[in-house]
Amino acid sequence: MAKGSETEAPRKRGKGTQIAVYGLLALLVLGLGGFGVDNFGGRVPHIGTVGDREIKTEDYARGLDRQINDLTRQFGQPANMDMLRAFGLDQQVLQGLINRAALDHEAALVGLSVGDEVVAQEVQGMTSFHAGAGGFNRETYAAVLRQEGLTEAAFETGVREDIARSLLQGAIVGGFVAPATMTETLYAWVGERRGVTVLRLTESSLTTPVAAPTAAELQAFYDTNIAQFTRAEAKRITYITLLPEMISDSIAIDEAALRAEYDRRIAEFVQAERRLVERLVFPDEAAATAAKARIDAGGTFESEVAGRGIRLEDIDLGDVGIADLGAAGDAVFALAEPGVVGPFDSDFGPALFRMNAILAAQETSFDEARAQLAGEAQMEAARRNIAERGEAINDALAGGATLAEVATEQGMRSGTFDYIRGGDNEDPMAGYEAFRAAADTVTADSFPEAIALEDGGIVALQLDEIVPPAPIPFAEAEADVTETWRADALRKALVAEATAIKAKVEGGSAIGSFGIVAVTPEIAREGTLPDTPRVVVEAAFGMGVSDLRVIEEGDYIAVLQLDQILPAAEEGEDAAALRATLAAQAEQGIAQDAFAAYASALTTAAGVNLDAAAVALVEAQYER
Repeated sequence: MAKGSETEAPRKRGKGTQIAVYGLLALLVLGLGGFGVDNFGGRVPHIGTVGDREIKTEDYARGLDRQINDLTRQFGQPANMDMLRAFGLDQQVLQGLINRAALDHEAALVGLSVGDEVVAQEVQGMTSFHAGAGGFNRETYAAVLRQEGLTEAAFETGVREDIARSLLQGAIVGGFVAPATMTETLYAWVGERRGVTVLRLTESSLTTPVAAPTAAELQAFYDTNIAQFTRAEAKRITYITLLPEMISDSIAIDEAALRAEYDRRIAEFVQAERRLVERLVFPDEAAATAAKARIDAGGTFESEVAGRGIRLEDIDLGDVGIADLGAAGDAVFALAEPGVVGPFDSDFGPALFRMNAILAAQETSFDEARAQLAGEAQMEAARRNIAERGEAINDALAGGATLAEVATEQGMRSGTFDYIRGGDNEDPMAGYEAFRAAADTVTADSFPEAIALEDGGIVALQLDEIVPPAPIPFAEAEADVTETWRADALRKALVAEATAIKAKVEGGSAIGSFGIVAVTPEIAREGTLPDTPRVVVEAAFGMGVSDLRVIEEGDYIAVLQLDQILPAAEEGEDAAALRATLAAQAEQGIAQDAFAAYASALTTAAGVNLDAAAVALVEAQYER
């Protein structure tokens, strides 16, 4: 590997820091051949500088690309720069790069670096350069870098800088301790409990039932709330479609192919016994053994998870086989009922394993699976058949054929309905994302073309006309008007009844004398009550003992009484675990604030120069 100029002995770093560095470097190796280098590197190499350090154009592009992909997965639709700006994510990416450049600048100023031995150790630990089970491979290393257009010297310089940066950052954020007063104040607030009594009112609680509305009352309600009874602007759309289920039953089945598919998927139809398992990893065997002893003495697995500052969903392995559990496999599968075993070695260190359920072995014969396999085969064949028709459908439409003519020729189904963007559309075609995307953008000038649907179907559509917003005639909306009027009248009556009950309880009556109440002796600030909106618990933590409040949340109407305020528990494992979690969170917050202040000071001292045109050039690639 290439030699660097610095050979200072490195400061020893923790395993967590090494893992973080490996992750960052893996992204560096895998990402360098992507969007940024090809599109920008040859034209605009950097978007700015911090001191003598450049902020590379491809780094900004990759950062935006990751955020775009994250938002796309989160919202289920393509994201763009407007969405990034709305969430402030573009500035987060840019500020992160500025901070990184400032750290690199400062590390160079103070002469912080690491020697070739450390760089070699880091590079050799990257799985991207491993050849099978043999570990680091020199030829693989050279080939990967060559494929990404990198020299060994350039890559290893980047590794050296990343390590130096992590050392500098670690020196800033390490060693903070949360003040005891802060931790205790937070614990007292978070750990406090409330005892409540809730009287929920329903229609049967009313002393006087809601009377039926008169025609005049309905007409007045309709006129006053006409916006509720007005159709939104709509697009009247005609479409033709061919879906797999429309032709699948007519497709012949190849029995030999079904048998071959059954054999190929035998693991799906013949499954060994499995277990639902959670794995809690500890830093060392002593910590894991101590946790198991606390559980055996009456503690809970949940409290141990909370004490590690993680959530149950973070440690859930799902349903696993005995081979999936390694050294813990025999012990977990020996359990006849849910329980905790361990500690056993795992890929991430000593761990306890909790078995939650036994999934019995299953075997489905070919005859039993045949109907499923045949249906799947027919649907897949139908999708291929439809895909092959797409070109013919487009050719016919381009040749001047109408949707009706193409539908007749291809055996397609047609329909027309008023499509409301984001509204409740009854036609099943509106359930397809591809159809909605086309309907949202179609205009009178749009040319019909075949559009692939998510299930393998195909659709073509045209805009017939724009239907402007218009009130639904009273005669047509009367049933909806009546239902809405009654719901409104019932809500008002229940609120009035609850207000009257509250006054009577304040006057000395028992709240239980007005109906069945739900009594909760104690509930946590973040707790929930069955069939009760969150606002009830939130209200309870803003009340004093014996206070009463009318709760109105949609159709939920209740009278809430605060019975007692219980301070946070002073002793016990749960209290200790919660204190430890709060202290860790406070320390993390302090460290983050300290690093932000340090990075800001470095940036100010070094000076930041951004090329607005270069930034705009990168962002333009993500505009829609």
